[in-house]
Amino acid sequence: MKVRYLFLMMTVLVLPLLLVPAVVDAKDSMKLKSGAKGKLCLECHEGFREKLKKSHVHTPLAEGECTGCHNPHTSSHELLMAAEPKDICYQCHERMVPEGAASAHQVVVDGQCTTCHDPHAADNRMNLIRSGSELCYGCHEELGRKVSDSKFQHSPVKKDCLKCHNPHASSEHPALLVKSVPELCKTCHQTDKTTFKNLHANYPVDQADCTSCHDTHGSSQAAMLYDNVHQPVSKGMCKQCHAAPDAAEPLKLKQAGYESCQGCHYDMVTDTLNLKRIHWPVVDGKGCLNCHTPHASATGSLLLKPQKALCAGCHTDTMARQERSSTKHPPIDEGNCTACHAPHGSNNQFIMTRASVMDVCGDCHDWQTHSSHPIGEKVVDPRNKNSTVQCLSCHRSHGTEHKHFLYFATTNELCIQCHAGYRR
Repeated sequence: MKVRYLFLMMTVLVLPLLLVPAVVDAKDSMKLKSGAKGKLCLECHEGFREKLKKSHVHTPLAEGECTGCHNPHTSSHELLMAAEPKDICYQCHERMVPEGAASAHQVVVDGQCTTCHDPHAADNRMNLIRSGSELCYGCHEELGRKVSDSKFQHSPVKKDCLKCHNPHASSEHPALLVKSVPELCKTCHQTDKTTFKNLHANYPVDQADCTSCHDTHGSSQAAMLYDNVHQPVSKGMCKQCHAAPDAAEPLKLKQAGYESCQGCHYDMVTDTLNLKRIHWPVVDGKGCLNCHTPHASATGSLLLKPQKALCAGCHTDTMARQERSSTKHPPIDEGNCTACHAPHGSNNQFIMTRASVMDVCGDCHDWQTHSSHPIGEKVVDPRNKNSTVQCLSCHRSHGTEHKHFLYFATTNELCIQCHAGYRR
């Protein structure tokens, strides 16, 4: 018993001494001499001496720990990085996209930290490569131009996008917003003021989505309304569609669906309802509001989004096919679906703008010079006696993986679908 006790005590005393070299080795596996982790690096990389003079220096560099990120000998990664850049950052910094985030910045998801941050030193806080909104406009160039060209500019946008957006991810809100709308807007705008209420015809808009009328980044319209304003809004005729401001539910529409729009757009609605084929969003419970905003829009015809993105909301498979297509069909690629389809309804198949597919294609293509192959209403498709040979017999209008949106990789494969006698 005494022997066992003695052995146990010796183990407890000796084991820590045995572990010390292992700990030291783990901390400095390359056994670098003093100063070799960073100080020695500056003898060759003299430019970094200037970096060290900047107001914000990355902690590893400030502490002379270059080997925390770089391998001093060799690496499978560019710039002798010790690992993938995003993995290096996450050794010290917690992952910036929380699990189940409502929205996330794509550059963060892709681990491109150096798109915004200088990994060594910068003149801006958080080692940002530029300050304020200018950093964001480096990628969001179109938005930057829009803000610059706007007659009425939103003050927070001019100063710093981070007033409203989280640069990495938002746990609960879309578009990287730090708060939901209208709560975010109310951090600056006092909705209980008389002036605010008068400007909104005494409707309780403090409970509504401010972005249904106002362009938060700037506009050429007064009050930063979107560039395209619905006439009842521009004339302050809210009661045209909504109940009175003192009603129990003042923001509720007087009528649902297309009936709400029919009072002003009577001819369009009536003509649409008399068509043989109606685009289903027109007649469901939401009606016109499936595609149009009732207040104001940055897009023509008061569309909720640019046409390509709007149509893709329902026709996901069609747009995905176009993206995969070897040859892009310009009307789709440019977001002009209405070049071929009537958005409200039509008497034609697939709500086409014309009864004949050849006439639709002929608006852009001179098909008569395209081929000497018989084509038209009098030419029966041998694969289906109920069909005629027309443009879509050989081409798929929304694209294929083959050139010129052909159904097959080669002309030979296409032709023998009808001319079976030539199969080899």
